[in-house]
Amino acid sequence: MPKRFDIRHDDDGRTVFDIFTGHAVVIAAVPQVGLDIQDADELAELLDHKTFANDRSLRQ
Repeated sequence: MPKRFDIRHDDDGRTVFDIFTGHAVVIAAVPQVGLDIQDADELAELLDHKTFANDRSLRQ
């Protein structure tokens, strides 16, 4: 499956970001930064799945 979201290391943990814009993902006005690696990886995978399944509920 193609990737749209990935994770990167930040000062407080991991950030989930959009690989096309480089910006951190924001959900319910909360930037997805400082996450532990497992949460960040699962979120990136979920967002990729939703994006490429044309699920509009997660559009930013």
